[in-house]
Amino acid sequence: MALSIRAKALLFQDPRSSELLQQVERIAHSDATALIIGETGTGKELIARHIHTQSGRTGPFIAVNCGAFSETLIDAELFGHETGAFTGATQTRAGWFETANGGTLFLDEIGDLSLALQVKLLRVLQERQVVRLGSRRPIALDVRLVAATNVDLPKAILADRFRSDLFYRLSVATIQLPPLCDRPGDILPLAQHFIGIYSVKMNMHEVVLATDAQSALLAYEWPGNIRELENVIHYALIVCRDKQIRAEDLKLVGALHRNSRGAEKVEATPVARGESTSATHSKDQAVASLYRRLEGLLGEMITAGSPGLFDSVEESLVRTVFAWCGQNQVHSAKVLGISRNILRTQLKRFGLIGYDPATLLADAEPSANGLAQH
Repeated sequence: MALSIRAKALLFQDPRSSELLQQVERIAHSDATALIIGETGTGKELIARHIHTQSGRTGPFIAVNCGAFSETLIDAELFGHETGAFTGATQTRAGWFETANGGTLFLDEIGDLSLALQVKLLRVLQERQVVRLGSRRPIALDVRLVAATNVDLPKAILADRFRSDLFYRLSVATIQLPPLCDRPGDILPLAQHFIGIYSVKMNMHEVVLATDAQSALLAYEWPGNIRELENVIHYALIVCRDKQIRAEDLKLVGALHRNSRGAEKVEATPVARGESTSATHSKDQAVASLYRRLEGLLGEMITAGSPGLFDSVEESLVRTVFAWCGQNQVHSAKVLGISRNILRTQLKRFGLIGYDPATLLADAEPSANGLAQH
């Protein structure tokens, strides 16, 4: 199995990051199951790998993206299967849990697991053994589990999309990984790191960041976090001149996202704007009034005997948010409080995006090596 190449820059120099790293290393020395919570591209797999490295475990580190597979496929991949367990199972195969024996299994996008698979995962964690599909013989395990998600799991629990008992089992040690914009001390060191990597590949030497480029990098919000920073630097190296990256070379495309985030931050701190607490209270009352109006409309639809009420309301919600977010899937998923994979399923279901064979092939690609590209 080839290891994931996404996670490759553990550079935590911001004070907040340094404190987080100390917490991670304390957790690593225990055998506690860990849950890493953070936005896409913040380096969750990096943290998981660091936990494994610091743990002293001699077995392998296996990274799996739970959102990249169908329910049937991930069931067999996680727990293994015997010959003839299902159509196409022509030989016995060990699952990822068995493969990671003696080491660490990293389950990314854990919030995308179906409820049925959550039950099986909970049983494995409780009994420390796994049973392959098509078999009745349990196999003992010695695996450190690290899970990660960008989904608000407490909200998912309230919506009956995630089991509370599994959440408590996973979150023995919880690690909150802040977005890149909240740890500005990491931005320039990471930029220099990626300059070093790609300048060597491109046979460029002594490339420097101009002052205006440094200012632009620090002022940007980074909705795509470290992954976006890497892509921005790579592109800048392609178009820069005279071995100097200037602000004009940076392809920063998330300005609208930054403005919306900035507005949220300001609204969350009315005192900083000189507003009174009563203004905040008035806003809360306005939001509550909107929910009451929504409940009233739903009541009218129920009275009118609207067919397929749940599906209709769900489709209206997804369509409205997707349009409001300018058809940006990452932003839409964040507004709805669900993962991007779940959103994509809904978008396909309601005909808002098509079944592009190339996209489907890319989504299924991790099945070839059983590893997440995070």
